[in-house]
Amino acid sequence: MTGLGAYPMEGWLWPAVVRDGVARWLRLVAADAELAPYLIGVDRARLAGHLALTLTAALGEPAGGIARPAAGAWRGLGLTEAQHRRVVDYLAGVLRALDVPGGAVAAARRAFADEAGS
Repeated sequence: MTGLGAYPMEGWLWPAVVRDGVARWLRLVAADAELAPYLIGVDRARLAGHLALTLTAALGEPAGGIARPAAGAWRGLGLTEAQHRRVVDYLAGVLRALDVPGGAVAAARRAFADEAGS
């Protein structure tokens, strides 16, 4: 995936949206009683970095020269398909709360759904 189409940059500070979005997203996952155990022992800074790269690419922005971030950050955690869908739903909710355009939210959902092979 080289991005799913660029979204208008005017008025958007994508790096700040990505950084804030990923931080909020991880807080939601960590607060979910069923998902939190999957984060035990996980290097959250590294996970956040990977998620930020994937989200940046999904939004159609340059990801530091990376055309496609490394294979799925969530895949190796052993989540069920239903749990993975909930993680992606959290992302969509966070992006909507940040007033990210609907097309960009849809692109992000596809990127993280694709990452899990679903």
